[in-house]
Amino acid sequence: MNRAFSRKKDKTWMHTPEALSKHYIPYNAKFLGSTEVEQPKGTEVVRDAVRKLKFARHIKKSEGQKIPKVELQISIYGVKILEPKTKEVQHNCQLHRISFCADDKTDKRIFTFICKDPESNRHLCYVFDSEKCAEEITLTIGQAFNLAYRKFLESGGKDVETRKQIAGLQKRSSSSSGGRIQDLETENVELKNKVQDLENQLRITQVSASPASSVSPQSPSTDIFDMVPFSPTSHPPAVPTPNGTQPPPVPGRAAEIKRDLFGAEPFDPFSCAAGDFPPDIQSKLDEMQRQRWRGSKWD
Repeated sequence: MNRAFSRKKDKTWMHTPEALSKHYIPYNAKFLGSTEVEQPKGTEVVRDAVRKLKFARHIKKSEGQKIPKVELQISIYGVKILEPKTKEVQHNCQLHRISFCADDKTDKRIFTFICKDPESNRHLCYVFDSEKCAEEITLTIGQAFNLAYRKFLESGGKDVETRKQIAGLQKRSSSSSGGRIQDLETENVELKNKVQDLENQLRITQVSASPASSVSPQSPSTDIFDMVPFSPTSHPPAVPTPNGTQPPPVPGRAAEIKRDLFGAEPFDPFSCAAGDFPPDIQSKLDEMQRQRWRGSKWD
């Protein structure tokens, strides 16, 4: 029953190697569906899956639903399941993920294969119905396995290893880019929060500073008689005249010249030097100074 893995060496294959390695072999069949299985291979495993999907097909047929038709494209890279008219790929089962392939000896129309789903890592059994080509399709998948294995041996394992490396790099690249985007989004949220905090602090500062800036300058304090105390360095406020003009500025006291009652400048001998006196007065003062010195000498 296991046509893919127990092919006899004395029998020839149905297709040329170039047809499977450079192109693909198309087949039309009815797709009964797929179901999860517990084991990656085994005759009893696929038999239970076929029984389950056949029962589901009878229920759908009784409800008036038809079994969908699909196109299978088989090559050394895997088995593609397409919609026949639109050529839309419904399932892409890579060859290295297919672990078992068989046709049903009790029902010549049925063939199956088990493939591991790359996203969920579950083993799924795909069941098809082909009136005339069930065994041929199974042999074609077996030939694709044989050619892929020979290519692996000829390349010394480099071809498969390169594919694994590329797949790993793509996986790491997608995960790292996804993590980087998440980091950027987190950083963006943090920056928004910081900007919001700064705006709130600035708003609080403006509100607290506005009452102080709006207060008018304080007027000078007055005494009990509502009079401004005198300060030598302060100037009296200018009182406007009745016609609204400002009076001329009053000169400071330091600029005023002190004079006596008759308008003459008072004489201060202590603030004058000897050369400041007139000649006659200076000579009399000198004579008085000499006489005083003589008297004090004789005494």
